[in-house]
Amino acid sequence: MNPSDTQRKKVAIIGGGLVGSLNACFFAKRGFVVELYESRPDIRTSNAIRGRSINLALSHRGRQALKAVGMEDQIVSKGIPMRARRIHTLSGKQYAIPYGTKKQYILSVDRANLNKELLNAAEKYPNTTLYFGHKLLHCNVESGLLDFSRSDQTRREVSCDLIVGCDGAFSTVRKQFVRQTRFNYSQTYITHGYKELKIPPKDGDFAMEPNFLHIWPRNSFMMIALPNMDKSFTCTLFMPFDDFEKLTNGDQVLDFFKMYFPDAIPLMGRQELIQEYFLLPPQAMISVKCSSYHIASRCVLMGDAAHALVPFYGQGMNSGFEDCLVFDELMEKFQNDFSPCLPEFSRLRVPDDHAISDLSMYNYVEMRELVNSRWFIFRKKIFNLLHALFPYTVIPLYTMVTFSRIRYHEAVQRWKWQDKVINRGLFCIGAVTALSGIYLLRNVIKQQTDFIIKNMWRGDSFKIFGNVPRFY
Repeated sequence: MNPSDTQRKKVAIIGGGLVGSLNACFFAKRGFVVELYESRPDIRTSNAIRGRSINLALSHRGRQALKAVGMEDQIVSKGIPMRARRIHTLSGKQYAIPYGTKKQYILSVDRANLNKELLNAAEKYPNTTLYFGHKLLHCNVESGLLDFSRSDQTRREVSCDLIVGCDGAFSTVRKQFVRQTRFNYSQTYITHGYKELKIPPKDGDFAMEPNFLHIWPRNSFMMIALPNMDKSFTCTLFMPFDDFEKLTNGDQVLDFFKMYFPDAIPLMGRQELIQEYFLLPPQAMISVKCSSYHIASRCVLMGDAAHALVPFYGQGMNSGFEDCLVFDELMEKFQNDFSPCLPEFSRLRVPDDHAISDLSMYNYVEMRELVNSRWFIFRKKIFNLLHALFPYTVIPLYTMVTFSRIRYHEAVQRWKWQDKVINRGLFCIGAVTALSGIYLLRNVIKQQTDFIIKNMWRGDSFKIFGNVPRFY
């Protein structure tokens, strides 16, 4: 496709969140006419509360996508490095579990600020227009027609060459896919919800060590805390809804925290804790899977619209950003031709996004329960040691997911293989150690027995048994 053809084609991006605004940058950079439509007001000028959300952890995949549009340094400079998990035990003791090598870390970033930065970057392109207060009512994929309801209650109809659905887990664009044959879709609400709390600064500084993701693992539930640029921590309590429903007043909340998070109470403040706890009801978490992500060469889904994840691997934003990057790489490969690009995008991303969806569920168990296990920590150390000795052969799962662009489903396959090999190795080592111990013990017993038999009938032989009478 020559440049003049690209400049005549219009791309309509539905959703002005993180993935939508980053996509606008990618398509605008390629010269397309880009129109971004967001149902909510512009967060850069509106004081409207958009709802609270879990802090974001930016890692390698997301950074590579930002780098491709020239924004990595700008965003990284406003993030706080987290180099390890900081585990808070019930007794108050703390220990760290590093994420990787000393140079590897994830970044705690502010969602609202990141969204504003991406919208500003998209708006700088002369071929991009942002429309806020435009709620998509219906889209006709075959004709490329979009019908919007505007904030002033008027209607707007537009046409485009490509519809990009980045409108979240409850995507309106995705509803058109459900009508298609051979389209698979599932959504699952997990039985756990979350509440956000806060640890304010202490004497103008962080109340805890800032360069960690703090975790209070309590087996069936947990609390985490991520640092913010204003030196506060955003805490998120993840717990079954049934347990949330048992805490109906301030005294019950305080008793609960005294029992399970005693070291957090003085950091939060008693009254502040109660006030924050009852500010909002516990929020639900949903997992969405679907296949495929495209219809013909006219419509494609990305981000939560294609694969909403529970937040426990910190890959929701990163996988969404990688969607944008992979699509852009395919556009480069196919010279901006939508026809081969869209089906290839589905072929590549569906297995990867399904894999990270499953891993996100697994990581909740790891964070709230397995980190309490000495065996788990021992295996982590074994993995890290082997990775240091054989960096290209043995790679920990977290490293593959968070610090590389190894495809998610390939990382899972490799993890399972490595796990099997290391389990067998540990079993063999254990078996050899046990057999060696038995052999040594057998030799010691044999030597003692031979000594006793050899000296049995000597005159002083019974001295070894104490004062035993002799018989003549």
